[in-house]
Amino acid sequence: QVQLVESGGDSVQPGGSLRLSCVASGFTVNYYSIAWFRQAPGKEREGISCISSTDYSTTYADSVKGRFTASRDNARNTGYLQMNNLTPEDTAVYYCTVRIYSGVHTDYWGQGTQVTVSS
Repeated sequence: QVQLVESGGDSVQPGGSLRLSCVASGFTVNYYSIAWFRQAPGKEREGISCISSTDYSTTYADSVKGRFTASRDNARNTGYLQMNNLTPEDTAVYYCTVRIYSGVHTDYWGQGTQVTVSS
């Protein structure tokens, strides 16, 4: 059974840092890109980062570029999102997702982890 579990969310002050983890089970994450999304209250889900499976290249939304860093540890079947210099606008539920092709494309999502940035 394919499963993604995020963790690492917390409440922090502006300027703080957090590292989110996305642990995959039921499949080998080596072959798939890992994407991160977030959804703030009253807003649409926003794609913020992606790390490829091949050369580990990364892409970021402008809103997080220069502050967030995606990485992965295939040996641990885990993706990470390092978030620095957090602002109240980063407050959201953060999700990781993987698209797996087995005849059809299926997007798998974790349950999300809450990040709250406030003073």
